[in-house]
Amino acid sequence: MAGDLDAYEVLVARYSALARRTAVLLGAGADAEDVVQDSFVDAFGSLHRFRPGAPFRPWLLRIVVNRTKNLHRGRRWRLVLELRAGIEPDTVLDPEQLALDGLQRHALLGAIRSLPGSYQLAVTCRYFLDLSEEETARVLGWPRGSVKSRTSRALARLRARLVDAPAVSRPAPGTAAREAEERR
Repeated sequence: MAGDLDAYEVLVARYSALARRTAVLLGAGADAEDVVQDSFVDAFGSLHRFRPGAPFRPWLLRIVVNRTKNLHRGRRWRLVLELRAGIEPDTVLDPEQLALDGLQRHALLGAIRSLPGSYQLAVTCRYFLDLSEEETARVLGWPRGSVKSRTSRALARLRARLVDAPAVSRPAPGTAAREAEERR
């Protein structure tokens, strides 16, 4: 496969959507496309290290996870520098949040984001990306037992948090417009 651009093009076509979804779910937001493109470039440059016969998907997703982590580190560093310089940090709308539908989904994602980073990664890989424990272990570079324990602990925390959360109901259609009219 190394050097065969046609075969690699097939892999890019097959795994681009999954790689993008992974980047978005791990918090890349508007930078998800850049993360995916950089990940495919890195993967192509590292094909000589890919073990023949090993599954490509977990190997690629591990690269996407690492690229997304690097993005977060870079964002934090830029924010620190901006705050030191007295520059007002840019606020970027997260397209993921804009695309999510429903208050319950918003509450669930908020609960997932409140988890420690390793728990977020485990839940994202297992339930949003539908990876097996073994694939998750490969993607994250963890022992399989760590995937099991972190997933279990994350689910316990999510259950506790979501059970304690007040019931979420969607306002009736037109309610916001009526309330705005009443305030006039």
